[in-house]
Amino acid sequence: MKKSKKEAWFRLFVAIVSGIIFWIWKGLVIILALVNLILVIFTGKKNKEIASFCEYWNTEVYKFIRYLTFVSNKRPFPFSKLEKISKVEKN
Repeated sequence: MKKSKKEAWFRLFVAIVSGIIFWIWKGLVIILALVNLILVIFTGKKNKEIASFCEYWNTEVYKFIRYLTFVSNKRPFPFSKLEKISKVEKN
């Protein structure tokens, strides 16, 4: 089997494994986003740790889509380390 065919099959495996993880993680991110919204409404301040945790999900989903569409060969979590593309604002 050619290397490109093997890579395509592996991308399918990554899609399944990472997809399940990101689907579950998405539920947690939605809950945390709502918690952060409520905190901002009642205290006027966001929770930086919650925002930072959600940024990991944003970055990994971005890497996931780029990998599955053959734009990048950089594998998403759990096949690579967790990363953040941007830094959370200091407000």
